[in-house]
Amino acid sequence: MPEALYQQTATELQQGLQEGAFKSVDIVRSLLERIDAVDGDIGAYLHIDKADALAQAEAADARRAGGKALSDWDGVPISLKDAIAVKGQPLTCASRMLENFVSPYDSTVASKLKDAGCVLLGRLNMDEFAMGSSTENSAVKPTLNPWNKECIPGGSSGGSAASVAALECPWSLGSDTGGSIRQPASHCGVVGIKPTYGRVSRWGLAAFASSLDQIGPLARSVEDAAALLELISGKDNRDSTSVPEPVPAFRKALGQPVKGLKVGLPKQYFDNSEGLDPEVREAVMAAARHFESEGCELVEVDLPHADLAVPVYYIVATAEASSNLGRYDGVRYGYRSANASDAIDLYYKSRGEGFGEEVKRRIMLGTYVLSSGYYDAYYLKAQKARSLIRSDFAKAFEQVDVLLAPTAPTPAFRRGENTEDPLAMYLADIFTIPANLAGIPGISLPCGFSKSGLPIGFQLLGKSFDEASLLRFASNFEAAHSFARQSPEL
Repeated sequence: MPEALYQQTATELQQGLQEGAFKSVDIVRSLLERIDAVDGDIGAYLHIDKADALAQAEAADARRAGGKALSDWDGVPISLKDAIAVKGQPLTCASRMLENFVSPYDSTVASKLKDAGCVLLGRLNMDEFAMGSSTENSAVKPTLNPWNKECIPGGSSGGSAASVAALECPWSLGSDTGGSIRQPASHCGVVGIKPTYGRVSRWGLAAFASSLDQIGPLARSVEDAAALLELISGKDNRDSTSVPEPVPAFRKALGQPVKGLKVGLPKQYFDNSEGLDPEVREAVMAAARHFESEGCELVEVDLPHADLAVPVYYIVATAEASSNLGRYDGVRYGYRSANASDAIDLYYKSRGEGFGEEVKRRIMLGTYVLSSGYYDAYYLKAQKARSLIRSDFAKAFEQVDVLLAPTAPTPAFRRGENTEDPLAMYLADIFTIPANLAGIPGISLPCGFSKSGLPIGFQLLGKSFDEASLLRFASNFEAAHSFARQSPEL
């Protein structure tokens, strides 16, 4: 067992609480001390209410002492991306636009965590309104990669991934619109799941692109990620896109044999035309060879429209962002300019001063593709191409049980390296975007390190609502390797 409580996984903490080895208050104090010691250098957290966290822990301990624990997870801490609403806590989306906003309600996932007795520890940094791949677009501060503080942690859920990698919380929640859970999970050496679209309620998640966004777990083990997915999944009548699909006991899939199953390798993901780093390619192929050694058949599959994914995504996502962010007008709530001369000027200046450069760039792109004369040429055509991408995956899954691919084309890049080149930044998500467009689930888990010591991850993609198969394969790989349990020296 690890020496300090902050070093333990959520499952280990849950077991220790049940056995009476320690209390929730002990865990929270250990984590708060860890955050005080290292987060000044990492910048994963935007807000922590220490008194409230300790009060939640004390209440959990009292329930356990009285034999009235709300669940096995009662008293286990978790932190949330600052786009997920928690009543009475800041909900800023790392933006000046919402810098003073406090949520008046709980998101559905926060309600589920509270119902389970989890201690909601703090709010995690992100790219502003989830728009970015490096967490450099936060209006508050950048988050740094715990493995190398000269590098980015990925994004937009960079704070979520970095907090888990730096042992500042045992698990966390992020959101994935085009790879924003899986890509930072890869760069920070942790496990990250993007559930099937509709598996987890989006109610209470600040919207970026409503047909793409999904909340999901980041953790240091596949078991933790599976347990957290169980906690947050399920139909929600407040979310019209929530699907009434039964929630499996995902942890029962862990440890199941994979012999005889087929693993697809999309040929478009492994050529070098998209800047796939040789070290990444070798680490991912080593993961594929692991499954071959376990008795799986490796099958090359064709995703002929994969090259359309990035342009389609940046039409669909920006169009939806333009619509969703129209509500921030300087009138109803959020940032209001103090220098406006009339109502129209108030609207212009509030949005111009309240939003960062990347958010404004995407709003303008989205407004353009939705404008009269361009809707058919861009947005409608992108939706047709999206259907082709979805069809490609459906055909691939007729041949194989899961797909295996790189999560990101390179290890984490250096801070500032791509800030002046938006296209290079957008290509950081080239392997993760297709799953969001198709609505299918994906899991990223670490499979090695670069020569410079940075984590490398690979992703498994599955059929809609078949997260269990992904977890089955992921647990098989994790059992033979220990990459996710390795931590940076801080």
